[in-house]
Amino acid sequence: QVRLVESGGGAVQAGGSLRLSCAVSGDTSKSGSMGWFRQAPEKEREAIAVGNEREGIAAIDSGGSTSYANSVKGRFTISKDNAKNTLHLEMNSLKPEDTAMYYCAAVRPPLWAALTALGGNVFDARGQGTLVTVSS
Repeated sequence: QVRLVESGGGAVQAGGSLRLSCAVSGDTSKSGSMGWFRQAPEKEREAIAVGNEREGIAAIDSGGSTSYANSVKGRFTISKDNAKNTLHLEMNSLKPEDTAMYYCAAVRPPLWAALTALGGNVFDARGQGTLVTVSS
């Protein structure tokens, strides 16, 4: 059974940086990709006219190839440390709209479909999330 545990969330001012980590245990060989998705806290989701649903933001495959959502491209970097079985998400130039719960997940599809899968509701495994709050 795959277990994912996120850490590294916190509060930061706009323009700041955070590094999220995801400790991975178990066999992820059947998963085509791993990555991060985020979901705004319920209160913020209610205040947003256009649905701010779960968003797959970054993915990486076993070969180290990566994929990013346009909303984070150029600011976020996904990486993995195979020796430590850890997935990372380096987040720079943070904006208030990046405020959300961030989740690490393993998904079955290959990289080209990973962001869609991360934004959906079908995971091989997912963590409990870590909260990132960006103030203006």
